[in-house]
Amino acid sequence: MFIILRVIFAVIAASFAGYGLITKNFEFQSYMLFSLSLMVLVIGIEQFQKERKVTGWISIVAFLFVLFASLLVFLLN
Repeated sequence: MFIILRVIFAVIAASFAGYGLITKNFEFQSYMLFSLSLMVLVIGIEQFQKERKVTGWISIVAFLFVLFASLLVFLLN
């Protein structure tokens, strides 16, 4: 189930990134960051389930950082 979620969030992020690169319109960049943060959260949960605690914590910290960045972009626009 986590693999499916990870792929879905990656496809969403890649779609928003591709749209921004092709059209030079970056208004959906915050959505891209949000989907990337959810993908990193799923990776962190997977790592905890595989008993890889250090990698899981690094992923959770990265999730919080990217989530914070995406929320700032949401609020500043």
